[in-house]
Amino acid sequence: MPKLPNPVDYAVPFFILLIVIEMIWAKRQAPEKYEPRDTLVSLGFGLGSTVAGLIFGGAIYGLMLWLWDHRAVTVPWTWWAWIACFVLDDLLYYLFHRSAHRVRWFWASHVNHHSSQHYNLSTALRQTWTGWLALSFLFKLPLAAVGFHPAMILFCSGVNLIYQFWIHTEAIKRFPRWFEAVMNTPSHHRVHHATNPRYLDSNYAGVFIVWDRMFGTFVPEVDEEPIRYGIVRQLGTFNLLYSVFHEWIGIAKDVWQAPWRHKLSYLWRPPGWTHDGSRDTSDTIRARWHARRMAEPAE
Repeated sequence: MPKLPNPVDYAVPFFILLIVIEMIWAKRQAPEKYEPRDTLVSLGFGLGSTVAGLIFGGAIYGLMLWLWDHRAVTVPWTWWAWIACFVLDDLLYYLFHRSAHRVRWFWASHVNHHSSQHYNLSTALRQTWTGWLALSFLFKLPLAAVGFHPAMILFCSGVNLIYQFWIHTEAIKRFPRWFEAVMNTPSHHRVHHATNPRYLDSNYAGVFIVWDRMFGTFVPEVDEEPIRYGIVRQLGTFNLLYSVFHEWIGIAKDVWQAPWRHKLSYLWRPPGWTHDGSRDTSDTIRARWHARRMAEPAE
């Protein structure tokens, strides 16, 4: 099998160029879109994530190779295999992403990406340092077990990540209807980053928004309701280390303080869940919002 480069390494200069272009646009059109301290934190996330990948990436690749050595079939190195790998990898990304919002152990890692109250291209750099601890790599393993070579899988995952970079912007409003129907776009992904009750836990797609449409998690952007970004309980700080580890700290505190019969629930139940109902989950927030809408008199 040929050795494949990491496509993200080659995309980094273009990421930086696009961020600079967007910053120039924002300075002229909407200066509030960029906040210097917030952008620095995002850059810190990106750097730390790269270092974590270098440290743990080899072990994960080794596990994938072991599974591939025990594969069910051998998927050939052909054009249709590349297409199949890319589409299946994107489906598995959807499943991972949905789980990352519904299981607190996964969320503790993924929350890093949602922690900014701004939405711009630098936000895309807010990648986790602790994906290995949250076991996010587990969602890559089925493809290797089936018979796709790990090099092919990781290359497709890299292209998927590159695609997701450019959709973190408010500079682009809408694409033609056919494109919005099939592909993930800035409009769809703005919804995903929103804290508005109508938008919570929706639009998990990486590249193809069709997964959300198929599995009932798609919510369109509504022009008359401005989007509020970040997380339900905002960080309130630009401290990088706290931003990275705050949810892990929260889990540790909750597990320590919880009655024995509830301790594991603080790991696998949704973010915000408590055994006494003292905090909200996205489900309870959305249910209250829906109830208020139903109670409003019709115009």
